[in-house]
Amino acid sequence: MAIPFVYNIRNVVQRPVATITTAIGIGLTVAVLLAALALAEGFRSTLRSAGSPERAIVLSSGADSEVMSGFALSAGDILRASPFIARGPDGRPQATLEMVATTNLARIGQRGTSNIRVRGVDLATIGVRATPTTVEGRMFRSGTDEIVVGRSIATRFEHCRVGDELKVQRRMLKVVGLLATGGSSYESEVWGDMNVLAPLFHREGGYAVALVRMKDPARFAEFKREIEQDPRLGVSVKREDLFYAEQSQGVTVMVMVLGGFITIIMAAGALFGVANTMFAVVSGRTREIATLLVLGFSPFAIMASFMTESVIISLMGGVLGCLLALPINGITTSTTNFQSFSEVAFHFRVTPLLMLVALVFSAVLGLLGGFFPALRAARHPIARTLRGG
Repeated sequence: MAIPFVYNIRNVVQRPVATITTAIGIGLTVAVLLAALALAEGFRSTLRSAGSPERAIVLSSGADSEVMSGFALSAGDILRASPFIARGPDGRPQATLEMVATTNLARIGQRGTSNIRVRGVDLATIGVRATPTTVEGRMFRSGTDEIVVGRSIATRFEHCRVGDELKVQRRMLKVVGLLATGGSSYESEVWGDMNVLAPLFHREGGYAVALVRMKDPARFAEFKREIEQDPRLGVSVKREDLFYAEQSQGVTVMVMVLGGFITIIMAAGALFGVANTMFAVVSGRTREIATLLVLGFSPFAIMASFMTESVIISLMGGVLGCLLALPINGITTSTTNFQSFSEVAFHFRVTPLLMLVALVFSAVLGLLGGFFPALRAARHPIARTLRGG
C-alpha cells in the first residue's frame, strides 16, 4: 500500500526553511546547466540554419572550411555544366561560386580585435545561397567598392554602420546596408562583389567555395561521385546542412565539456544538500515512521515516500533554475568558430526541450540525494523507533 501523495506535500510545506535552502542549491545548479545547454544550442542552431539538404557545398579536397578552400576558375564552368544541378527559369544553373577570406576588425568599446569572415559574391546568383534582406540601407552594387555588413556584428565592431567606411586589406569600402538572413551565421559576415574583393585578398585566380542547388536532392550520392571523381576538379562535395552541422561540433563540444564540468561540481554540492536535508527529516520523524509501519505500510512504501519528498524539493529547485535561466534567452553573444577561425554572433536559446532536460536532471538529483536517507528510514526497527531511538 502506497502512502498518499498529499502526505508528502504536507511534510514539504511544513519545513519551509530547509525546503527553500535545498531548492535554491538545486536551482543554481540547474541554471548553470541550462545556460550551458542554451549557449550550445544557440551556436548550433545559428550555423545549422544556414544549411539546407537541397543544396550541396563544394570545397577543395582536404579543406574542412570555406576559408581554407580554393580551386581554379576553370572548375566553375565544369561544375555549372553538371546535369545534377537545377536550372532557374532563365535556364541558368543554380550555382554560386564565391571568394571567402577573413579580415581583422576592432571591437566597439573594448580592446582587442576579431577575425570576421568576408564573402565575395555575385549578385546574379546570390539567391542560391540565401535570400538576404537589408534591414537598413540597401544592397551593394556590382563592380563598386560597396559592401553590406551582417546585422549581428554591425553594433559590435567599429566602422560597420551604414554610411561608414570600413578598411579591408588597406582599401576603404563603403558600408551601404545591414544584412539579415533569418538569424543564420551569414549575419556575422561582410558581403561584397567578388570581382572587387578577390584582388584585395589575392584570390582573383580562383574560387573558395561553390554552392549548388540540386535538381534532385535524393540523387546527391550520384552528384558527389561524379564531381569528386573528375580529375580536373580536385574537390570534395558535402550536403550543406551536414557541412554546417559539422562546423558547429567543435564549439558545441567545448561548451558542453566546460559547462558539464562546472555543473558536476555544483551538482555534488547540491546532492550533499539534499542528502543532509533528508537525513535531518528522517531523524526528526522516527516515531512517525514507526506509526506508519504499525499501520501496515511496508518498508518499501516508507522508502518511496521519502524519495518522493526529495524529488519534490528537487523539482522545485529545477523550476527555480529554469526561471533563473529564462532571462538569458535571446541575449546575443559571440565566439570563434574554430573551423573557420572567424567570429560568429548568436543568441542564447532556452527551448522547452532544454527546460525539460533541466527538470529531469533536477529530479535525478532528488532521487540520488534522497536514496540513502530513504533507505535508512525504511530500515528502522519498529520497536526502537516507537521508543524514539
